[in-house]
Amino acid sequence: MKLISWNVNGLRAVLRKNFLEFLDAEKPDVLCLQETKCTPEDVEQLWPARYATYWNCAAKKGYSGTAIFTKARPLKVTPHLGVVEHDQEGRVLTAEFDEFFLVNVYVPNSQRELTRLVYRQQWDRDFLRFLKKLEKKKPVVFCGDLNVAHQEIDLANPKANVHNHGFTPEERAGFTAFVDAGFLDTFREFEKGSGHYTWWSPMSGARARNVGWRLDYFLLSAAMRPRLQRAFIRQEIMGSDHCPVGIELK
Repeated sequence: MKLISWNVNGLRAVLRKNFLEFLDAEKPDVLCLQETKCTPEDVEQLWPARYATYWNCAAKKGYSGTAIFTKARPLKVTPHLGVVEHDQEGRVLTAEFDEFFLVNVYVPNSQRELTRLVYRQQWDRDFLRFLKKLEKKKPVVFCGDLNVAHQEIDLANPKANVHNHGFTPEERAGFTAFVDAGFLDTFREFEKGSGHYTWWSPMSGARARNVGWRLDYFLLSAAMRPRLQRAFIRQEIMGSDHCPVGIELK
């Protein structure tokens, strides 16, 4: 079972580029999208009929948003955390399958001046509480743009970014809390080295020079580890400032 996650930074924009070609070549069983910035009515449904699609759109038009494309229909899809202050921006979409929950998430950015850092910390706590509640019923896989580089090896210039959004001690601690709660960073189960990134600034040719950040992840309950066959980053896939990431499960 192949699961892919991609922050497309605007589904309408990437549809005009390479989205359908990517979907046809990759053939994921499940595709989780973040930052769709649209409603289903805003895009022509040109993707293959074998995919059922589910959406969580922000109240603010053209902002945020998540979607799930899946070949197997979930038992249930839930488009919220159940916390009013978090549920206006289309950031979470949970699909329940027979053997696990899949949570697609676009975590709030703490902003350049860290104006949303306190809110972000509350989000992390509430999101972890949500995940652990699900886990009481069955194992959890969650993926998406978590808007944080967890360790120094997860960005090209850690020393210069210690107090910048996406690499503050507070945001990193939020990620560590997921790990301490028993969720595994799937990519690090296979790759311990640096230089593997999923987002690059559109400025200064950062992507060509691979001056990037690893902001996009798949994490899963420890109970799912025996089913995890591999985790990967598709750095070669263009179309967004993020690239797709994925895992394969038995």
